[in-house]
Amino acid sequence: MPIFILVALVSCKSDMSDLDKYFADAKNIPMQQIDPLPEINSPEIFIYEAEEFRDPFSNDLEVSEEQDIQPVISKDGKGPNTNRRKEMLETYPLDSLYMVGTYMQDGKFWGLIEDPEGGVTRVAVSQHLGQNYGEIVKIEEDKITVSEWLSDGLGGWTKREASIALREE
Repeated sequence: MPIFILVALVSCKSDMSDLDKYFADAKNIPMQQIDPLPEINSPEIFIYEAEEFRDPFSNDLEVSEEQDIQPVISKDGKGPNTNRRKEMLETYPLDSLYMVGTYMQDGKFWGLIEDPEGGVTRVAVSQHLGQNYGEIVKIEEDKITVSEWLSDGLGGWTKREASIALREE
């Protein structure tokens, strides 16, 4: 160990002539003129003066105070029951749910639905699933038919039928 320390101290020379030479050479290089910064062009200012056209920054679904638009209810005057307690499968979008099978018990078809987390849930007619107030209206051997309520954004509702087909593996 003492030999290592002795070698380290011997190798530390105080001769910095090469560093002094480098700085002397750098000071002898003539200074050059720095190029000026490029001129920054400001963008052209545009004023939107087309009041008769739709404002491109407005939300089409907003209803202004001067507009007297009554909410459009569905054709049969109904909408989804928004006050009922949500069921477990209503936390997932309908297109993320898969039908993995059916079985018959007491003369009634039951469906088996797999959620995105891999859980399988037994469902029956009139149960709810999907994020659009979907209600199961029919269960067959190869598909489950669901009736969904879609909002038009102005307080009205439209009913739409969708189905979940049996997943082939």
